[in-house]
Amino acid sequence: MSKSHYITGLRAVEQLLATGSSDVRRVYAEYQTANPRVQAVIDLARNSGIDVQAANRARLAQMGGEARHQGVIAEVSRSTLMDEAGLRTLVETRLEAADVEPLLLLVLDGVQDPHNLGACMRTADAAGVDAVIVPRHAAAGLGPTVSKVAAGAAEQLPFATVGNLNRVLGWLADYGVRAIGTSDKADSSLFEADLSGSVALVMGREQTGLSKSISSRCDTLVSLPMEGVVSSLNVSVATGVCLYEIVRQRALHRP
Repeated sequence: MSKSHYITGLRAVEQLLATGSSDVRRVYAEYQTANPRVQAVIDLARNSGIDVQAANRARLAQMGGEARHQGVIAEVSRSTLMDEAGLRTLVETRLEAADVEPLLLLVLDGVQDPHNLGACMRTADAAGVDAVIVPRHAAAGLGPTVSKVAAGAAEQLPFATVGNLNRVLGWLADYGVRAIGTSDKADSSLFEADLSGSVALVMGREQTGLSKSISSRCDTLVSLPMEGVVSSLNVSVATGVCLYEIVRQRALHRP
């Protein structure tokens, strides 16, 4: 599955170009700019053989939507976007590969704020997540704001939109992938749980957490210890804590 999409903001476009991604179709930049960072992006794109088109600020604002463009926008082909069939192929390929880390998936059960989605993807990329999975409906999808917050991760990290998360968790279990859900009602602490092997970390929606049906699909439910006066963490912060506990445990078991 591939479609054109716009990446806005200097940092996001800089990091995208720095990866040498072949998915960049063209770069739109403010003409006659006095900003040296914008000019550096233009030079980098041209040196990489990427078409650069001049655009005024009104045009850039129209393309970027609510995200601040900062004088530059990249148009990319979303080769990392996949459906359920593509996700299954990715899982099978990873599980069949020899001498690789166990599979790590991030499942977001209805995260709606694009800023939270972008932050989750940025951390997921840093933690070595193999794919992010979200429901097709009633959840944030990829867009300029997500890309800007993700700072390049949204263009590199496989992103699967699926019609039924319950079904996906069901066939993931058939492949031996354990679902680890987060809930403030869980009896077990994140730091007491065994997070080894291939796992899918399942995070809930802002304010309401995991839905009952998804919660019942999880093999293990864990909570984050809360020692202060606040009762919960932002979903993107909680995702970071959980992912890096998985990373920590894997490092302990690595030969």
